Amino acid sequence: MERVDKFLWSIRVYKTRTEATDACRSGKVEVNGQEAKASKEIKEGDIVSVRKGSIHYQWRVIMPVGNRQGAKNVPTYAEDITPAEELEKLNAPFETIFVKRDRGTGRPTKKERRDLDKLMEEL
Repeated sequence: MERVDKFLWSIRVYKTRTEATDACRSGKVEVNGQEAKASKEIKEGDIVSVRKGSIHYQWRVIMPVGNRQGAKNVPTYAEDITPAEELEKLNAPFETIFVKRDRGTGRPTKKERRDLDKLMEEL
């Protein structure tokens, strides 16, 4: 049995144990569908879900591990079962609008501001 924060650090989901602990504290980590504290013990067969941004990653625990593993060894300990539709969010195009103002023209006037706000509402 292993702590969930240590496991997430071990399989390289987070760079540090502190980041893993903070993610657990802020409700971004679930074990078997229930929110998990950093000290939650995981065992073989558990499903660990992590929310990073808008994507929900999922792993099935194959074998709990306490030491940080190399990237090549991670599949020995955790199976990535993230649904394909979640991974597609990584490739989703971002709609961006670049509003260019000439340098030195100062702040936008009320009319320019209203036009900008109208443009942003249309998206």
